[in-house]
Amino acid sequence: MGKSDRPRHLLSASSRLVTHRRHSTRPRWRSAIAIALILLLGVLLCPASAQVNSPQTPKEPIILDGERLFAVSDSEQFPAEERADWIESELVRFAEDPGAVDVRIEERNDLPTILINDRYLLTVTEQDALAEGYSPKKQASLWAKTIKKALERAHQERSGQFLRETLIKAILAVVGVLALSWGLGWWWRRSFPLSSSDGNSPHLSKIWHLTLAGARGLAFVATALYITNLFPWTRQWSYQFLEILFKSLTAPLFTAGNRSYSITNLLILVAFLVGLVVFANSLANQLRSRILPMTGLNRNTREVVTAIVKYTAISIGTVVVLQVWGLDLSSLTILASALGVGIGFGFQDIAKNLGSGIVLMFERPIQVGDFVEVGDYVGTVERIGSRSTVIRTLDQISIIVPNSRFLESEVINWSHDNPVSRLRIPVGVAYGSDIQAVKSILLDAALEHSDVLKVPPPRVTFSGFGDSSLDFELWVWCSDPSRQYIVRSDLYFAIEEAFRKSNVEIPFPQRDLNVRTGTLPLEISPKLEQMILKLLQQMGKS
Repeated sequence: MGKSDRPRHLLSASSRLVTHRRHSTRPRWRSAIAIALILLLGVLLCPASAQVNSPQTPKEPIILDGERLFAVSDSEQFPAEERADWIESELVRFAEDPGAVDVRIEERNDLPTILINDRYLLTVTEQDALAEGYSPKKQASLWAKTIKKALERAHQERSGQFLRETLIKAILAVVGVLALSWGLGWWWRRSFPLSSSDGNSPHLSKIWHLTLAGARGLAFVATALYITNLFPWTRQWSYQFLEILFKSLTAPLFTAGNRSYSITNLLILVAFLVGLVVFANSLANQLRSRILPMTGLNRNTREVVTAIVKYTAISIGTVVVLQVWGLDLSSLTILASALGVGIGFGFQDIAKNLGSGIVLMFERPIQVGDFVEVGDYVGTVERIGSRSTVIRTLDQISIIVPNSRFLESEVINWSHDNPVSRLRIPVGVAYGSDIQAVKSILLDAALEHSDVLKVPPPRVTFSGFGDSSLDFELWVWCSDPSRQYIVRSDLYFAIEEAFRKSNVEIPFPQRDLNVRTGTLPLEISPKLEQMILKLLQQMGKS
């Protein structure tokens, strides 16, 4: 039946299936392109995230009610820290005072001075203005406006109406986070019903519980930060917590060249390296599923090309990311050598398996789809990786075998070069059986089986005279090595049924016992006879 003869509903269903498959592959390409663009943008911005070691003017921030207003530098008389402490104490005093606030600028000693209610607050120096790129007068004008707005907001936040509204918001936030915590627990238990009683791993159950606890912890921390930000007196705690966290993440951990790197830099670097691996995997999947099948290469060759492209992309991408990031790889040569020696001793088995994987990929003693026997494992090769090979047994169990096993020990590859293999089926019949009839029965049973090849033809050989049987061997050829156990079993069933119908006896081991000459009953010596009589008499008296 041609394509035009198929039912219309089948054609429409198949066309919808093909269309769905085409559309389903588009998000993969889009995700791969998006990951590549993100990696490119990240690599270009990487040098900006590292801290360049250069002298900087010390500055201290001015904080009011947990909000940063501006930062001051050292002056001729006072360091930046003392200036900041004085300005913050004055701002707090004016914020607590409910009276009106008058902020103005006055020229003193050729420098603009900010006054609040005719009380001195600070003098804007050349260093203060230079850090922001303005003139002292312009800088003083901007700071005066900022101070006025901050004091007005501070007076508003200390009013009774604002505090009542804020308290209601805080109570609602607490109720909301408690409800969210309960909802997370309910949703978690419903979506991931993991427990050791259900046969699941207790470690996996602990991981899920820890994840739930972490999600709840983040919710409570976020709520606490939100509540502390509502009130002017507690907002300082939130600012200090975030400042400590920010300084911890941005504090330099080590220096390479003229750049310092912090925890944030390392996290970003790790994120980009993980993104690089994801991109390489996505590229490899696209090559394996869409591009390489069009070339006509066999499955094993496609796997080799995919693995080479994947690991080459990861290696080159890692070097490029580190170089653009600002790391001088030549300065890490000694460290890399020391690590190489340590890794060589600690991970020599892994290195050996990786080297064996490369040999397997290029020499190809085994290929994907081969039916092999390695030690006690018999099955089909599903995947040849860089470190290990996956074998699926006849019981549909995946066995992960290190690649070095295939080079260090003998491997039986039933599919190597030619998958056709011969099966030897031993059969024994009783002495006196018609051997020609036995031969015909064995050949008929072989020829009737669908998995037995007609060419080469089956053959029966007379192995010899056994202790209890006449020993034969049935030789048959099979093109699918993975079905040899089923073929052997089917032939035994057919042979036993045919023997039973033809009255051919299958022997079992027999032994004949021959008794040499002697007299019965047995004769004993007179001395032994007297001892037995005495013993019987003593037993009778007792």
